Amino acid sequence: MTVVHPINRAWITTGGTGAQNYDEFADDAEITAIIEANPHSALAIEMPHRAPDSLGRSFTEALPAAAARLREARADGSYTPAEDVVVLYRISSAVEEPAYGLFAMVDTAEISTNAAEPGLVIRNEDVFVEKVRERVALAEAVGHLLSPVLLLQTGSGARLHAALAAATEAAGAPAATDVDQAGRTHAIWSLGPGPAQDQLLALASGGDLVVADGNHRSLAAQTGGLSRFLAVVTTPASVAIQPYNRLVSELTAGPDEVLDRLRAAGAEVVESDARPAVPAPGEPVRLYTGGRTYEVRLPAGPGGGVDNLDHALVERVLLRDVLGLDPGDKRITYVGGDYPASWLAGEVDAGRAELAVLIAPVTVDDFVTVNLDRRKMPRKSTWFTPKARGGLVLAEL
Repeated sequence: MTVVHPINRAWITTGGTGAQNYDEFADDAEITAIIEANPHSALAIEMPHRAPDSLGRSFTEALPAAAARLREARADGSYTPAEDVVVLYRISSAVEEPAYGLFAMVDTAEISTNAAEPGLVIRNEDVFVEKVRERVALAEAVGHLLSPVLLLQTGSGARLHAALAAATEAAGAPAATDVDQAGRTHAIWSLGPGPAQDQLLALASGGDLVVADGNHRSLAAQTGGLSRFLAVVTTPASVAIQPYNRLVSELTAGPDEVLDRLRAAGAEVVESDARPAVPAPGEPVRLYTGGRTYEVRLPAGPGGGVDNLDHALVERVLLRDVLGLDPGDKRITYVGGDYPASWLAGEVDAGRAELAVLIAPVTVDDFVTVNLDRRKMPRKSTWFTPKARGGLVLAEL
């Protein structure tokens, strides 16, 4: 069954519009700085209230400006239209093997969130409702999807990887390229109807598609009543999972009392002389507060499985039980793997946060197991790299 389809009406960048996705930042000021340096960045449309000329407005109040920016970008040649296309995608660097993907549209009705719900697209993570509402409102205001959902093809992934590598090799010069903040080059090629497109769509549809990035965007497609959503279908050989840490800007008790509460909850707490570092899988969570580092092994609950992954224990034991914070509390910042441990410690040392929480990255085996069981990952627990860039390929609604 084919669940991956061509983009009926695509707008493909001619250069200069690519950007990190809206949810990849630990500090909103970074978004404003990027837009200020490059007004053509898709971030100015995706996060209009962070654009320099919209600061002080709410997201909703800034939506008309987002729509105006997109109209201007289409009119000034920043994008070129194409019909019934898929878009080949390659991400390369001097130190990593190339990653491959396919920009296309995917049936929203195929999204499955639990074992009782049929569908080939597995969404595996709890979400924040406010972010979903923003994505729905943006799509309605601008009439386009700008950032893709990253889907991992778990069935025919190896064959898809080989086919995409061959297709990009044979495609000649890319339609456009874009360099991200890590120095990776993102290249795209448009591919119209024909046997080559049919083969890639069949391979992209050849097994369960796991949401590796874009849980909010996929739910927004459902909530907004979209029959299809924009995706990049990628392969297991193209991705890795990096750490996903937390910063707490304000503690609800003093550091010593927080540590006493953790011990009372059954945690093992050991102070360390070392600067904080991201633990390896199986090692204790690291906490950094007041210039001191602690190794904390949080108490597991009954049953095991996903509920006892480190990210779930941090949410349940540390954030909820010890600090009394809901996961969506504004005092919690979710910090992806692009930010090293030294950056998190620096935020604490500078007084912009009171606690850094460093968590071992989820293993690919754990991720696959949870998804095959149709269970949800803890919020913000998997930082896949490399990430698909927003603003390279738009889908007109």
